[in-house]
Amino acid sequence: MTAPSDHSIAYFVSHHGLGHASRAAAVMEAMHGLDPKTRFEIFTKVPRWFFAQSLSREFGYHRMEVDVGLIQESPLRTDFNATLCRLEEFYPPDPAKISLTARILRARDCRLVMCDISPVGILVAKEAGIPSLLVENFTWDWIYRSYMHTFEAFGKHAEYLEEIFSSVDYLIQTGPFCVPKGADLTTRPVSRRVRTGSAEVRNELNIPQEAPLVMITLGGVPARIPFLDHLKGFPGVYFLIQGGNRAEEFDGKIIVLPYRSNLYHPDLVNASHVVIGKVGYSTLAEVYHAGVAFGYIPRQDFPESRALVSFIREEINGIPIGEEAFFEGLWLSRLEDLISYPPLNRPGPNGSDQIAQFLLGLL
Repeated sequence: MTAPSDHSIAYFVSHHGLGHASRAAAVMEAMHGLDPKTRFEIFTKVPRWFFAQSLSREFGYHRMEVDVGLIQESPLRTDFNATLCRLEEFYPPDPAKISLTARILRARDCRLVMCDISPVGILVAKEAGIPSLLVENFTWDWIYRSYMHTFEAFGKHAEYLEEIFSSVDYLIQTGPFCVPKGADLTTRPVSRRVRTGSAEVRNELNIPQEAPLVMITLGGVPARIPFLDHLKGFPGVYFLIQGGNRAEEFDGKIIVLPYRSNLYHPDLVNASHVVIGKVGYSTLAEVYHAGVAFGYIPRQDFPESRALVSFIREEINGIPIGEEAFFEGLWLSRLEDLISYPPLNRPGPNGSDQIAQFLLGLL
């Protein structure tokens, strides 16, 4: 077992999509920049490779289900009945598992438990006698309450989780957040930093430096892209599809990358002129800091989407795209408008750096 560092922090990360993992990775990497001795012990069902790709230093990885979230039947659709069934099975968590995990934290001399947005991490922190810190732009109790008009059974789970979330020792809200609270810190959007410049990324992909590049991404959920053939009708425009349903391939000006790619997602966003994708936190944050245009697909069944769309309208050059219009390729009629938007400059700090400074003060 690796010897404990000066600062060991446990990080419990929701596996709902990759947005929470992306935000957590950005915070951990920023903390490593301020204090390289900090070691993170990560508890999550998000695959280990995601953190290995995102972090420059060693970390502990513990595969563990740390919340239920919402069960997706597609990138834009939720299976509410399956979610309710899993909530009934999962909560309250097994006390023996909470106790065992608490012993792991004490054995690794963890001084803080961070949660994005896992209620299980808060319970483990209390069992271990360690301070807890919640990083959120929404919490699951708020999400579940929004569905009670159709699925009344969400009510008891919302009530149970609200009590847990309200017991946390420290609260950080990352913009754009859904419900303002008395947070210990509020930040700008949090995203992983660009590592490789646009020119180098384009050289690797054989894309001319000045050619328009349109990136299509669905936020870590693989999906079938039915309009690939339509993209061939745009000479001079290159398309990069992240998370397609085919293995990596290069077909002229259309590049399809698999769900797990060696190319770093923030670098791809930064090298693009336009990003087309669903409204999710990590994609929004990366688009925001890169200053590129956004063809955004709101999620009609997810309450967070309303707050994110409001932020996009105020802060990002973009055009809304309906779910049906996306899959049928109708959004391509607005492609020239999206490409014509100039890039935006973001001189302010990344929210990850604001959180790292806060953590340094705590430790």
